[in-house]
Amino acid sequence: MTAAETRDVLNAEEREILGAVRAFVERDVLPVASDLEHADAYPADLVATMKSLGLFGVTIPEEYGGLGLDLLTYALIQVELSRGWMSLSGVLNTHFISAWMIKTFGTDAQRERFLPGMASGEYHFAYSMTEPEAGSDVQAIRTRAERDGDDYVITGQKMWATNGLQSSMIMLLAKTDPAAVPAHTGMTAFIVEKEPGAVQQPGLTIPPKLRKLGYKGVESTELVFERFRVPADSVLGGAGGVGQGFKYFMGGVELGRVNVAARAVGIATSAFEQSIRYAQQRTAFGKTIAQHQAIQLKLAQMATKIEASRLLMIHAARKKDAGERADLEAGMAKLFATETATEVTLEAMRIHGGYGYSQEFGVERLFRDAPVLVLGEGSNEIQQLVIARRLLERYAV
Repeated sequence: MTAAETRDVLNAEEREILGAVRAFVERDVLPVASDLEHADAYPADLVATMKSLGLFGVTIPEEYGGLGLDLLTYALIQVELSRGWMSLSGVLNTHFISAWMIKTFGTDAQRERFLPGMASGEYHFAYSMTEPEAGSDVQAIRTRAERDGDDYVITGQKMWATNGLQSSMIMLLAKTDPAAVPAHTGMTAFIVEKEPGAVQQPGLTIPPKLRKLGYKGVESTELVFERFRVPADSVLGGAGGVGQGFKYFMGGVELGRVNVAARAVGIATSAFEQSIRYAQQRTAFGKTIAQHQAIQLKLAQMATKIEASRLLMIHAARKKDAGERADLEAGMAKLFATETATEVTLEAMRIHGGYGYSQEFGVERLFRDAPVLVLGEGSNEIQQLVIARRLLERYAV
């Protein structure tokens, strides 16, 4: 986003923060992103800088030590981070959703206990809903939490937990009433504390991180619970939160879809910037390839779809910030932006020719990162069903 564009949507403080993130990406991230990604190395130094910039507390209220900014500003920060290396946005995303859930649904005691540490980065959250047999069909989860005196005892297996190993906390969805009808009324959200970096602790095993096509550096793990004990006050929302977990998590997913759209815009923007620069440097048949109409058509399509994605993302974020229902807008933004990122990164490889397939250039990394966005926070097939249902509600006859 250009300086002129940010003036239209952000105030002076927000522009300053976004500028600091952009400078961080240019100075610290871009020079090392490919090496860290190919090594699948956790970016501890970069994460420490992100904490110092206040990025772990962007949307946490100032009274708890955060910056107190809105979803739109957070989304634009995610665009910048993803433009540098999308895995950095993943380090923040699960933390951001968990903070929103505690701020929105937590008890006063939970907000006082967790939000200050989350704002500073002392606490780092994973977000665990998916299971081996329950992806898009969240109501099929099997992980259960049984009341035992002053505790709950958790047993089950979670999958694709981003930050599952490095985190010190997990926002976890489990069944507290397996017989409930409908099933989602028997689900509860838990704030689970764990030892960061420990693969084995009483009641919890974290197997080796999943090996992925892209989206490396930030780990994705399984979480295997076997009679893992948490105090009863770990229930998000306290006693009144029992049975409300599905609603709480779905609220978080709606935010996550805006975030995923922002990450897609960042990836696509990086692919476009690299492509238009390369096209003006590479020569073929006596002139730069940017002078060939075939390349110009690609650049025009890429830029237009990126701008449309950005506007859809901004619209969804603004609607959510206004306190309005935004599942339709968030679904549209997520669907269009992630499909655009997939298309644009492939076009970037084509523009780069053989070099696009080489690790010498960055576009192959972007091409491998983009597909996870099509799948995450509800697959794009699910997004289309969500969009269609909302449209039928809106245009009911």
